[in-house]
Amino acid sequence: MLSTEDLMASLQDGIITTATDVSKTLELLVIKLGECSRSGVKRCKERCLEEATQLLRKIPEAELHSLDKSHLLLLVKLLISMQLQMINISTASRKLDQMLQHLAKVDHQLVFKETHICLHSIVHIDQISIEDLQRACMFLEDSTIGRTVWREICPSLLKKLAELFPVILQEEALRNGPMCYAAVKVCLQVFQLLPGEVAPLVWVKEQGSPAVQSILLALMDIILGKCSNRDTRLLAGTAVAMLINTAPDSAAGGEAAWSLLQVSRLGPWMLTVGELCVQCNSIGQDGVDRLAVSRGLLTCSRGQILLSSRVDTTELCLLLGGLFPLISALCEEKSGCHYYVFEALILWLKKVKESLADILDMTGVRLLAEDCSLQSELVKVIWDNAESPVDGVQEFVHCAFCLLLEIYEMDCQRFGDEKKSLYSALLQRVIKLPWEAKAKYSPLCALLPYLGTDMVLDRYTEIPNHLLKCLSTNHLSPCASELYKCLIQQQRRELCDAPPKDSPPTELYLANQWALRWRSTLLEALTSEVTLLQNNSSSNILPCTLRVFPSAAEPLLAFLEPATPGHLHAWACIMSSYRATCGVSHLALQGDSALVTLQLALGTADDKVRLAALNVLCCSSKTKDAPTSEELSLMKSFITQNMNCESSPFRQHLQARVKRFLVRIRDCCLANIKGPRGQNNGDTSLAKEAELLLSQGVGFVDWLGQLPYSYLAPGHSYQRKKTVLLLLSAVLETCTDTWSPEKKKGQPPVNMATLINWARQRGLWNFFCRSKQLVLIGCLEDSTNEIRELSAGLLLRFFPLSFSDDITPVLFRRTKQLLCSPRVQEAQMGALMMKVLLQKSQGQCQDLWINSNYVDDSSLSDPRASGMARYLVNELAQHYLAAKADLMLAARTKPIHGILSALERCLLEVPGVLCDVIDIKLTVELLGLLENTSLLLLGVLYGCTAQDNTVDQNDVPPSFCDMGNAISSLIAQADVESRGEECVLLSEEHSLVLTCCWVTLKEIGFFLGSLVERILAESKTALSLLTVEELKRASKVFKDILLKCRHWGAVEGCCVGFTKLCASLLSSNNLEFRDIPAQMLKQGLHVLQSPRCTSVTRRAAGLPMLILCVVSAEEASKSRPLLAHSIHTLLETARTPLPQNWDQTLDLPQVSAVHTLQALVRCSGLGVAILQFAPDIAILSLTLLSSPCWAMRNAALQLYSSLCSRMVGQQPGGEEGSTLHAMSPPAFFIHYPGLQPFLLQELKGAAQDLQGPSGEARLYIHPSLYPVLTLLAKLQPGIPDITGALSDFLAPLLHLAASPIYSVRVMSSKALVAMTPPSEYMNSILQLTAELLRSQKTSSHNRLHGQLLQIKAILDRALSTDSCRAASADLCEVVSRVEALLWLSTGAQHCPIVREAYLGVAHSLRRYCSEAFLHKISDTLQRELHTPQHRLQVGSSSFHQKAIHFLCADIMQACQIWEGFSTASPDLKFTLVTYVMDGCDLQEASLQQVIQRVLQLNLREALLGHSVEYRRTYLAALVAVMTSACQSVLPQHSSMSTVLDGPILLECLELLLGYLEDQKGGPEFLSCVLCATSLLLSQSLQISMFQRLCSMLEVHRDPAAPEALRMACAQALCLAGAPLMTRALTENHTFLAINTRLINTAICLLQDESQQVRMKAACFTSMLYHARRGAGQRNIYLMQVNQAVPFLLDLLVDKYWDSPGTLEVLLCHLPEPNLGTVLKEANEMGCASLYEQDQANMFAEPSVLSACLLPYLLQIANKYSQSAALAESLRLWAEENVTQILENLAVCKDFEPGETLSPAWLALLVDSNFHGTLCGVLTRAAFLLRLLDISDDVRYLCDPLTLQTNVQDILNRLDQNGVQFSDVFTAAVARDLPV
Repeated sequence: MLSTEDLMASLQDGIITTATDVSKTLELLVIKLGECSRSGVKRCKERCLEEATQLLRKIPEAELHSLDKSHLLLLVKLLISMQLQMINISTASRKLDQMLQHLAKVDHQLVFKETHICLHSIVHIDQISIEDLQRACMFLEDSTIGRTVWREICPSLLKKLAELFPVILQEEALRNGPMCYAAVKVCLQVFQLLPGEVAPLVWVKEQGSPAVQSILLALMDIILGKCSNRDTRLLAGTAVAMLINTAPDSAAGGEAAWSLLQVSRLGPWMLTVGELCVQCNSIGQDGVDRLAVSRGLLTCSRGQILLSSRVDTTELCLLLGGLFPLISALCEEKSGCHYYVFEALILWLKKVKESLADILDMTGVRLLAEDCSLQSELVKVIWDNAESPVDGVQEFVHCAFCLLLEIYEMDCQRFGDEKKSLYSALLQRVIKLPWEAKAKYSPLCALLPYLGTDMVLDRYTEIPNHLLKCLSTNHLSPCASELYKCLIQQQRRELCDAPPKDSPPTELYLANQWALRWRSTLLEALTSEVTLLQNNSSSNILPCTLRVFPSAAEPLLAFLEPATPGHLHAWACIMSSYRATCGVSHLALQGDSALVTLQLALGTADDKVRLAALNVLCCSSKTKDAPTSEELSLMKSFITQNMNCESSPFRQHLQARVKRFLVRIRDCCLANIKGPRGQNNGDTSLAKEAELLLSQGVGFVDWLGQLPYSYLAPGHSYQRKKTVLLLLSAVLETCTDTWSPEKKKGQPPVNMATLINWARQRGLWNFFCRSKQLVLIGCLEDSTNEIRELSAGLLLRFFPLSFSDDITPVLFRRTKQLLCSPRVQEAQMGALMMKVLLQKSQGQCQDLWINSNYVDDSSLSDPRASGMARYLVNELAQHYLAAKADLMLAARTKPIHGILSALERCLLEVPGVLCDVIDIKLTVELLGLLENTSLLLLGVLYGCTAQDNTVDQNDVPPSFCDMGNAISSLIAQADVESRGEECVLLSEEHSLVLTCCWVTLKEIGFFLGSLVERILAESKTALSLLTVEELKRASKVFKDILLKCRHWGAVEGCCVGFTKLCASLLSSNNLEFRDIPAQMLKQGLHVLQSPRCTSVTRRAAGLPMLILCVVSAEEASKSRPLLAHSIHTLLETARTPLPQNWDQTLDLPQVSAVHTLQALVRCSGLGVAILQFAPDIAILSLTLLSSPCWAMRNAALQLYSSLCSRMVGQQPGGEEGSTLHAMSPPAFFIHYPGLQPFLLQELKGAAQDLQGPSGEARLYIHPSLYPVLTLLAKLQPGIPDITGALSDFLAPLLHLAASPIYSVRVMSSKALVAMTPPSEYMNSILQLTAELLRSQKTSSHNRLHGQLLQIKAILDRALSTDSCRAASADLCEVVSRVEALLWLSTGAQHCPIVREAYLGVAHSLRRYCSEAFLHKISDTLQRELHTPQHRLQVGSSSFHQKAIHFLCADIMQACQIWEGFSTASPDLKFTLVTYVMDGCDLQEASLQQVIQRVLQLNLREALLGHSVEYRRTYLAALVAVMTSACQSVLPQHSSMSTVLDGPILLECLELLLGYLEDQKGGPEFLSCVLCATSLLLSQSLQISMFQRLCSMLEVHRDPAAPEALRMACAQALCLAGAPLMTRALTENHTFLAINTRLINTAICLLQDESQQVRMKAACFTSMLYHARRGAGQRNIYLMQVNQAVPFLLDLLVDKYWDSPGTLEVLLCHLPEPNLGTVLKEANEMGCASLYEQDQANMFAEPSVLSACLLPYLLQIANKYSQSAALAESLRLWAEENVTQILENLAVCKDFEPGETLSPAWLALLVDSNFHGTLCGVLTRAAFLLRLLDISDDVRYLCDPLTLQTNVQDILNRLDQNGVQFSDVFTAAVARDLPV
């Protein structure tokens, strides 16, 4: 048969001879088919075929009949040939089949004949291949004509399959690989799609087929375990069931199905299917066989077959009596296919639901009666697995619960049961679960429709509160949102079903009814300070509410006040959600006030509020909704002010919202182009409106498309560059016609070209000019990987296919330099640039930049890629030879890692390159180079010579000492000069060699693994490219690196590649290939079990990773035999007793085995598979904690910790010890039943050993005790223990309260809470308090302490639930007993730790205790605190802190203790001030005033104290108290005041300023001093002290200063600067010099690297903003940082323009105009050191600040004539700077780029100082130009017209060559900038 290309050529040649319309259409059709054939992207193929189908359908049928017979034959052959190519793309095959069916209308016989020829070749071939099977599947499934042919030759196909199965099952690689799966799939499709042909062969005795019987036997062998591939076995079960389903009557089918259920037998059994009879023998009971059978029967069997019973029996039907016991047993088993088991359960329930009427008719009794075992079994299965850790099972459980309720409802309706008690019982069971249980909420959703919202909310009153708690927790938020959605949907249904009598309910009525129940809850969530609660409610709850109740926005907005904290965010969220869901903007409804509020929200400092407000602008229910001019203006302002936000989620959300806004603009413009402008109706107003909308929309897009290029130059912050690249991507994705085949949605509209042409006709939308291309090329050398990748992606995706001829050679030269850089980052830049060059060098591969000699095969399809590949391979060889000759020199000038990165980028990341360039010669050469390089570098670390084979003989890495000596020897041989004194740090040369070795080894591992994976996956000649020996050599490279390298980065990088290699080999059809990973695993385990003569740190180094890579590469669908073998081997090794002469300093095999187990447990890819071994591993790790070897105990503890996280659930960051994400004890022991007896035995043993001979607890170390308690404590408490199986844990846990070990007592109390069911909370507390009362003073301190801890732990849990409400009498009894134990808080109890524990219990019960008891205990504590301590006791400090917390909970007691501060002991004073810092409640005004007065009165004494820690804590407490009441109010409204007399205040200020000026005490202390000084200065107007404070602020605001001091400077501005400047603004005080210095400090801090510092400085600016506006609100509107700088500059120029320091403030922030120095440094290519020194402030952006300052400098220039002093300052500045400005302009003009790109200019484009220096020069030039225009006094210095012309020429030339500036510079030079 001719190839597809030959058929196309023949068809085209035939079509060309006939010049008709049909011929032209067919020619286009063939072109589209050719594009489809050549494309490698699925979506491109589908798109081409769709267009081809449309073309074929356009040809009239009559004209097709007139088509030449030979042409029609060629077309049919072409389509069938393409079908054979598309066997793995079902949609493409079906489109081709549609085209063949269309041709069959013309000549059916021709199409049938050609298809028959194709299929006939499959069944008559000698050796059928997997491709043949796939083709057979395709013609069965996706070809109508193919199925017709298969019906004719069905016996031949079955015979071929029968011959094939024995061959497949005989060879392991075939039966466990895709070949077997494909054969089973063909069987299934034959049985399913050709039942008429198959049925007689099975069910008619005379037509019985030995082929079908052979197939049935093979399928059963596969099901019963002869194949290890789980997917194949499940598919085989479906195939057998489908065969049974061909039965002509249900009785015969039922009998066969019952026969198939014998699969659960252990011995041999006989399967009878119709006239077929085969003997089956189970290989092993792993559950997959039963699962495959039950799943297949449920999927394929007809209803009557499932309802059939055994012959001559009265048993239940197959569905109930046969399949349910099978599935129920599988649910109880803990196998590796739990997901599929519950999928089968769902299928069973669906079948029961479908057949329920027939079942009830058959039985005549209820299916789910109250005393029915079926009901209880189903409920138990569902309940037991509600917390399953297996992915997907919880969703299946929810579905099963819903189906159960539906079946129960149908059952009740059939038998008239109105009570329906199951619903109430289930609801009560759900209510008893704690709110933390995830399993609580999905059953509630299912029960709602049956019980109604009123009943559920009335019986479960805590739902609103629990929903808020869930929304504050990430993993519970989705289920809480779903429950809320179900609640309000059900509420609306109920309201609509019961309308008022007079009329249907209105939307407003419905919304008000909703508000009665939910408004307060939703508003609490939206205005909460808890970030998660706020986010989840605004993104999930609010939109859902407005979709169900659209009018709910009105009652919500009515309760909001934007000035109140939190309300602005809620307002913006409601507005945006309303517009998105209802399609109407509330802005128009609320008028101007809403617009003002929106502007406030867009400018606030809170990212969440700004994003919510932005959503108001962007969202709309209609994409054609045109933005208004106000929205466009607000959007421009918002974008420019939010380009440097630090939050990555903010940037992503910004891009998404701007993209949505752009889609609205684009679709609106497209609608107006084809709408009003195309109508000739004479309505000019519509045309003008459309023209205006088009102009506005296109103009905005053009502005946004130009904006990013001004901020992509080096010197801008990462945040800004990342943001503008995302925005640029949004513009290009939305407003260009570039089609993206990898995307399902978001493709450009069909008529996009019309809009593009309209814009370009007006000189707009020039997105792809040369200058912009150069800007993005410059970004390829950015210091961050993200910027480089984004820029490269934009260049490759949107810009022209090839670079211009001048760019390519220059860029290639730069790339070669970077690839030879020892810096890893620069080498990665070069690799990325090489990839870009490869894809952008269309037609340039024969140029000089790549030697044509590298292209040695003219037959290669892509000589460009081949030349690049050969060039890189040759470079790799040269670099290897250089390293072999002199590694020191090579590490500095020719490192290998850069070339490896470039090879990986070019060969593996560029589509199609690998297939085009790879051949045997290149493969062998590459493998040899990688192997030799790895041996060379490992030899360097070993200290071996090139001839030495020590590396091959060792399987352990060298020690760090050996590596250091080897590298030192290498350095000495290279004659590197000594650096003088010996340094403990690594020298530059050491770092150079280590970096070269380790980074190269990492790159080798990653590249080699990916290369082998791609070759095996893509190359058609994979078998000839890679032999078994070569693959073994590649595996050995990985083995060497993993076993002989210590660097974790190299090991991790190698692991990625090795896992890819192993996965490729294990999925191969070649048995020898598949055996390589198993051999590697065998070698790894052998190394692990062998004794070592060295010690390897860091968890056995790379050895565990080698084993992990192999086992994690196994297919998840298989039984993972390598994993099981590894686990068993490791367990056996770890259990092996230590030898008698074991050495602590050497690695032990047992320890290595435990570390390897830990690596397997920690691997996320093995998460589910490893759980089946969890009990054995847990028992092992707990047992090994008793080992005498420290390394073994350490390894076991690490393993146990990792395993607990895997079993119980990983805790999110910051929630250590939380049980929110954990499993409950019943669920835990259901899933891990083997652990329960072991853990219980450990606890009982520890409790028994605790009892001493005299009854006292004795110290007996149980190493496993604390870990066991930790595991139990991690379980989720509050779950009822229905079976009582966990009650045995309570007694030993209670006994452990007496443990002499403190941590055991603490952890046993936590474990007791987890293991105690809620119904036993109060009983346990009563039992413990009774024991305390009985023992009184005879009990030991340890027991007292432990019991008190247990009481408090259970009590806190009980008080947080409903347990206490149900047992109020018991609670009263507990309170009385605790009050009776008052002596435990007195001196009679000598142990402070016990007294502290008692206070904790009393504090928990405080609101229930009597006043008399509280008075007694308070008096006791007061006396205790003021009693001098004669000796130091352990825990006394902690007890005093607890006592103070207890006392200060009462305001009167708190005031009393603070009034005695001056007479207190030093320890008590320190405890009191620490209490303030620990977050005491200062909301009570009277207490706050008392503390403030006391701290102020004792300030002088504290400052004169000797303890720096006390002074620091005291000052921090003073600041906290004095600012607690004024954090959110204006300075003039604050309650800050001082009670200090004038002299004392001045003395304190002098002391504080002295500390600052001496700079002693450390940053933390000085920051407290700075804040305290500012507070006290704010109470007076001591100008001299203010000036000293300003000097200190100017010292500590420096970016190099510690962050704590910079933060204190910002806080000082708020505390002292804001009150001072507020007085100046409101009372006309004149502190010009001080105010100017304060503004300058604020501007510096607003550019600080720390976001917290910037935010605090913005708070200072916000205070001034409110003061200047005279706003009456007490709450400050905190403005965004980027709005704060312009406001301060406005204030500076407006109020202080004539101040002597104003001009200096503006000019000091400009970059230095040293352009000559920058040019010189840029041309000095090469790195001075291995690591680049970071700048002190990476956030500062000189270019942006220059553009911001320029308008204000021009305003100052315009005031030249208004002040003689200012005029003199400006004249002097001009005279002093004109020469420097003109010299810099001359330098810039001399260095202007030519018409072509040069290496020197490219070096400047990527220089970090060039753009900023240019901005500084241009700012000064524009400022000078304005002075020359305004004043005659300075015009003699320079001609204004000449200066303007020169600057404009420079700007234009720079703009054309990749240096773009903000529009403010162009406008200022052109004198167009408004002032």
